[in-house]
Amino acid sequence: MGILNVTPDSFSDGGRFLHRDAAVSRAIAMQQAGAAIIDIGGESTRPGAQPVSVDEEIERVVPVIEALHGELDIPLSVDTSKPEVMVEAVKAGAGMINDVNALRAQGAVQVAAELGVPLCLMHMQGEPRTMQQAPAYADVVAEVRAFLLQRLACCREAGIAEDTVLVDPGFGFGKTLEHNLALLRNLHQFADVGAGVLAGISRKSMLGALTGREAHDRLAASITAAALAVERGAVMVRVHDVAETVDALSIVNAITGSDR
Repeated sequence: MGILNVTPDSFSDGGRFLHRDAAVSRAIAMQQAGAAIIDIGGESTRPGAQPVSVDEEIERVVPVIEALHGELDIPLSVDTSKPEVMVEAVKAGAGMINDVNALRAQGAVQVAAELGVPLCLMHMQGEPRTMQQAPAYADVVAEVRAFLLQRLACCREAGIAEDTVLVDPGFGFGKTLEHNLALLRNLHQFADVGAGVLAGISRKSMLGALTGREAHDRLAASITAAALAVERGAVMVRVHDVAETVDALSIVNAITGSDR
């Protein structure tokens, strides 16, 4: 999954693809590099990020989705927690919803069920503005797993088919470095929740804490983390550096015998 942030304030590439033409060129390049899906987000979810209005988010993502729909040979995903944005994005051509809030917004589950597109449900403790203010767990792996099972149950109750849903443990979303490492170390424990696992670790602060490098200089760390996630059972990784990650995962899949 290639990341396309059409925002001015995302932690790694904020402002680079805010204009439609730049965003379209970036998406085409990621497809050519081997991306299987492009994830388009119009609201930053970095720690401390401020929310944007429904109208502003729609104005950012819908023109890009419209421009890319039919231009690319791969599906488009919309990275949003707002039901109104979900509706407009799918109308414009998005074929997946990636929600860092796991459809907890008012009406989001019902809207997702009506739209009928694949979903990704992510765990987040708190909200982006405050999530890194002393996050705490008794057992981070057990608690994140229980949360995702509960959200999957809500989806089932709404009539959403399990085989259309992915889950994401939410690396960096209300977690300390130790929490993130525990989740990556034990990612295999999410294999039996009833949904495939998506891992989004690319360029994140946990990698900076381990290497001392800034976000733009975390390529080697990001590739290593993606390879470890896939080796531990992730079926999709969400990344900035598509070509390099595709190369690395071709080696992992050759060794493990996986066709992911």
